[in-house]
Amino acid sequence: MKKKFKISLATQILIGLTLGIIVGGIFYGNPNIEKYLQPLGDIFLHLIKMIVVPIIISTLIVGVAGTGDMKQLGRLGGKSLIYFEVITTVAIVVGLLSANLFQPGAGVNMNELSQGDISKYVSTTEEVQHEGPFDIIVGIVPTNIIQSMAEGDMLAIIFFSVIFGLGVAAIGDRGKPVLGFFQGVADAMFWVTNLVMKFAPIGVFGLIGVTVSKYGFASLVPLAKLAILVYGTMLFFIFVVLGIVAKIAGISIFYLIKVLKDELILAFSTASSEAVLPRIMMKMEKLGAPKDIVSFVIPTGYSFNLDGSTLYQAIAALFIAQMYGIHLSIGEQITLMLVLMVTSKGIAGVPGVSFVVLLATLGTVGIPLEGLAFIAGIDRILDMGRTVVNVIGNSLASLVMAKWEGRFDKEKMKNYFKENENLA
Repeated sequence: MKKKFKISLATQILIGLTLGIIVGGIFYGNPNIEKYLQPLGDIFLHLIKMIVVPIIISTLIVGVAGTGDMKQLGRLGGKSLIYFEVITTVAIVVGLLSANLFQPGAGVNMNELSQGDISKYVSTTEEVQHEGPFDIIVGIVPTNIIQSMAEGDMLAIIFFSVIFGLGVAAIGDRGKPVLGFFQGVADAMFWVTNLVMKFAPIGVFGLIGVTVSKYGFASLVPLAKLAILVYGTMLFFIFVVLGIVAKIAGISIFYLIKVLKDELILAFSTASSEAVLPRIMMKMEKLGAPKDIVSFVIPTGYSFNLDGSTLYQAIAALFIAQMYGIHLSIGEQITLMLVLMVTSKGIAGVPGVSFVVLLATLGTVGIPLEGLAFIAGIDRILDMGRTVVNVIGNSLASLVMAKWEGRFDKEKMKNYFKENENLA
């Protein structure tokens, strides 16, 4: 019997990506192309957003209720936040060192650069800056969980799911039907995830086609040094920094990337971490991390562990300063780092988070905010790269936490290796 020819998801997405670039290039500058391609990308992103909240709620409730240990959960939360803070701080330092070493903004002629519209980010930044540090903590506790679910407020959803899961565990046998229900929801939603992923190549085609038709490749030329430096530094961060972390945890960063190949191509193409959230949760569980750790660490990391975003923000801040000929002393750069550390955590989840963080940060060290308008044109291209770093960082975090808690299942990982020998 002949084997049925099957194109892998990664190949399908690459085909969609390539066709999108070609179509976008052919119709560059034609505003009508957006009317036809944007709906394809929007439908895919809407499908992903539709399944993310039910998956997080159901898996987290099942994981927490299955453990039922508040002390263990508190320990996991504390360790996760420490890990996130250390890694994101390292990302900021790497970004600052890279920008100081290679000086991407030196000699850039601002007259050659086109300016993008950043007004929508300015209004969001003004709202954020009026919030105090305790408003962030208060905001984690939802007043209306249905509203939080509708708005995709991840931290509020996680808080409710953890409390509810502990409640289910506390009532013993009476909670078993509830646990069974949410286990069924989780299983059904993962099936729906596999169905949604069949539309991924079409969604990627639409999203990348619109991007190329809007900005073309000409916008990259004056900012090529910035783009190359950002991507080069991100590769260094993945293979050296995260590689060392993975090695300490007894995991190969190269193998992890191979395991996440499909998801990384999709994350890069869509510039959306959410697009791959359900699938990386599934895969990290198959690699040996317990369900409760995966369902807590990865969604929380989406708010607190944005390695790629913080690294980019550090480079972008110094790029703008160098472009304006502003020299930042070591003290000012330390101030910049400290502000980035706080701001990047405080406004996680808002639209255009990297731009909002930069707008909220640049003024503290005297860098002109209007400088952001010069890099708005290539932000989408850079966003694709930083999304990949964010996904790898959060996937690795779940495995590191499982190891740190002494609950990593080596046998499960070995079995996954055997079932997927082509990845080894």
